[in-house]
Amino acid sequence: MHALRRLSTISLLATLPLVCAPARKARPAQPAVSAKMRAAAASRVTKQLDARPADPIERAGALVPFFQFLSRTSDALHILHFGDSHTAADMWTGELRTSFQKDFGDGGAGFSLPGRPFPGYRRFDLRSGASTRWQTEGLRGIEGDGLLGLGGVSISTAYLGQSVTLQADCGYLEVFYLQQPGGGRIALYQDGEMVQEASTDGELAPGFLTYPTTSGPHHFELRTLESAPVRLFGWVTEKAQGVTYESMGLNGAEAAWILRWNEAMLASYIGRRNPALIVLAYGTNEAGDPQWTQESYRDMFSELLGRLRRAAPLASILVVGPPDRLYRYRGRLGTLPKLDVIIDAQKEACRLNGCAFWDTRARMGGKGSMRDWVQAGLAQFDYVHFNGAGYTRLAAALYQDILQEFEVFRQENIAWTNKQESSPSSGP
Repeated sequence: MHALRRLSTISLLATLPLVCAPARKARPAQPAVSAKMRAAAASRVTKQLDARPADPIERAGALVPFFQFLSRTSDALHILHFGDSHTAADMWTGELRTSFQKDFGDGGAGFSLPGRPFPGYRRFDLRSGASTRWQTEGLRGIEGDGLLGLGGVSISTAYLGQSVTLQADCGYLEVFYLQQPGGGRIALYQDGEMVQEASTDGELAPGFLTYPTTSGPHHFELRTLESAPVRLFGWVTEKAQGVTYESMGLNGAEAAWILRWNEAMLASYIGRRNPALIVLAYGTNEAGDPQWTQESYRDMFSELLGRLRRAAPLASILVVGPPDRLYRYRGRLGTLPKLDVIIDAQKEACRLNGCAFWDTRARMGGKGSMRDWVQAGLAQFDYVHFNGAGYTRLAAALYQDILQEFEVFRQENIAWTNKQESSPSSGP
C-alpha cells in the first residue's frame, strides 16, 4: 500500500483573465474526392508509413531508462501522456495503450479523470459517470487557482449525496483529491457496498484515498456525505504487473498550460505515479497562436521539460511533435507557416534537455501531407484532426518506431553482456 504523502504548503497560482473564443464560422463545403484520388492518396500514405527510417526517433538514447524498465516485463510500468485534442479523443492513445499492453502486459487503466469533466471525455478502457452538481475547473487552461492535480482538471461540489462512478478491471484503487480546510467527508462503494470512508478536511495539500481490492472487474462509486466542499482530481485503477498508458488530453490545450498548474501539487502526483515514460504531444494549437516566436516557445518548452524532469528524475521524456496542419486562405489550402517554428523550437528544447523527439509531421510525409490523409479518408476536412482510422495508423507508426529503437537497445545490451561474459576475469 502506498504511504500517504502530504505537502506542508502549496502556493496558489495567480488567476489569469479569460480569453473569449472567436465567433464560429460556417464550415466550408467538403471537396469531392474521387475514387481514383482516394486510392492514390491512400497509396502514398501507406508507402510513407511502411517505410522504416534508420533513426525514427531523434536522440533515442534518451529512452534508455524507459527501455530498461520495459525489459523487466514482470514489473508494473506507467506511461503518462499529456496533450491536446489529439490526445483527448483517446483514439491515438487508446491504440498505443492496446499495443503496449498486448506485448508487455495489461497493468490496468492507471490514472483517469473523475466523472464527466467535459463533454466528450472518454477512455476506451473505462466507463465513468457522475451526478449533476459537479463544477469543472481547468478546461480553458488559464482559469482557476492552478490546483488541478495530475490531469489539469478538477471537479468540485459542496452538495450532499453527489457521486462519481467508475467501472474498471483492477486489483488496487486510489482517489486523488484536494485536502482543504473545511473539506467534506466522502465514502467509497465497491459493487454496491461501502468499503471506506474518509475526510478531505485538513491543511491544503494533495489527498489520497487508497483501497487494495480483489483482482477483477468492479463498479466503484465515490459519494459525498455532507454539504461541504469536495474537490476531486481523478482515479487510479491498476494491477500488480503490466503497462498502464495514462492519457491526459484537453481540447484546445497548449504545452504552456501545464506551467499554470501548481508545480508542487503536480510534482506530488507525478511522483505518486512514478512514470517510466512521459509523453508530451503539443504544438497544433500553438501553431495558430500569434504570441509565440521560436525563441519564446523554446524557452517555455525547456522550462516545462525541466519541471517534469524534477518531478520524475528517473523517467524518460518523449516529445511527439505536432502533425501536419493546413489552413484556408482566400479559398486555397496552404501549410500553416508557424508549424515550422513550433517543431524547430521543440526539437531545440529536446536537444538542450536530453529528451527524445518523434517528428509526427515528417512521419506523415512532411509539409502538405495532411491533404493526402484527408483524401485517403484518414483525417477530417478541417485538415487538423484525424478520424479513428487515421489515429490508428498514426499510433501504429509511433509504436513501430519505439519498438525499432527498443530492439536496437536490446541487441546492444545482449552484445555488451556477451562481451562481459567472454572476457577473462581479473584478480586472483
